[in-house]
Amino acid sequence: MARQSPQRPDADEPELDDTDAPAAADEVEADRPPADRALWDEVRIDPVEIALPAGTGFTLRAYRPARELTPTDVAERDQDDPFLARRQVVETEDDEEVVILDEEFAALSAEEDDEDDDDKAEKAAKGRRKGEADDDATEDKAESEDEEDDDEDEDAAGDEEVPAFLTHKGRLLLFKTPESLVSFIRSGAPNDLSQLDSWNELSERLEPADIAPLDEDTYELDLVVENLRGGHDAWDHELLIEAGEIARDLAYALRLPAVLDMLSAGSSLDDLDEALRASVNGGIGGFLGRRRLKKIGAQTASLGWRTIVGKISAVVDWRD
Repeated sequence: MARQSPQRPDADEPELDDTDAPAAADEVEADRPPADRALWDEVRIDPVEIALPAGTGFTLRAYRPARELTPTDVAERDQDDPFLARRQVVETEDDEEVVILDEEFAALSAEEDDEDDDDKAEKAAKGRRKGEADDDATEDKAESEDEEDDDEDEDAAGDEEVPAFLTHKGRLLLFKTPESLVSFIRSGAPNDLSQLDSWNELSERLEPADIAPLDEDTYELDLVVENLRGGHDAWDHELLIEAGEIARDLAYALRLPAVLDMLSAGSSLDDLDEALRASVNGGIGGFLGRRRLKKIGAQTASLGWRTIVGKISAVVDWRD
């Protein structure tokens, strides 16, 4: 009796391996982003996804030298809400509206700083005594150097790249779907990014499939306050660092001086940001960063960020 050969799949039919299928799909996805990014790299504009308490939306961001940009006009926005710089209405977990005053955050921050006041006063006094001794000898030289420094500072400020978003009359335009964002761009509606030299090219070539923000361009501001309330051990360092980056960009582009002040160098929230960045590094720097985080008040941080998120939310123009 002849020996039978084992059955083989038909030559015309490919042999399927279920275990390899997902890997193949992953390879396709991994190969796709470079093609999708070609347009964005050419126009030097990026799609951005921002999650806020009211929802998640898409917008655009670009970085250009300050001298090339005309800031958004906030006159109409501030006329609609003359107290925008002093108060902010946000929703709590119980869906109740509460008024957040900048002074509330400032007062709480001041209480935490009181412990260091004596040391700071002593250092300041020493600095003044030293400064008074040196002032007479350097006054003339300083005056001439100041004039040169002012000119250099103006040139440097004009060349510094600053953020610009898809804004109009002081409001951030957020779109709930890629289709609505593309439709707006193609419509030729007025916006602050239309001043860019690459805007016409983007409006002609953009498709909904191109609205695919990178991970580093996706921000979850809606989770920041809740995360801070969880206490030091629960803090998500990457989430909070990225929140600081987008908040600073938005505050600059939308001309929100109160938010810029809260995140400025030397503020309690800036100290939090620096400690977070240090803590993610290894070695002695990471150890010292984690020690600094333990000294930062969770209540102050959460209250400050609740105010920031509320102020940004108040100047969003949601588009379907």
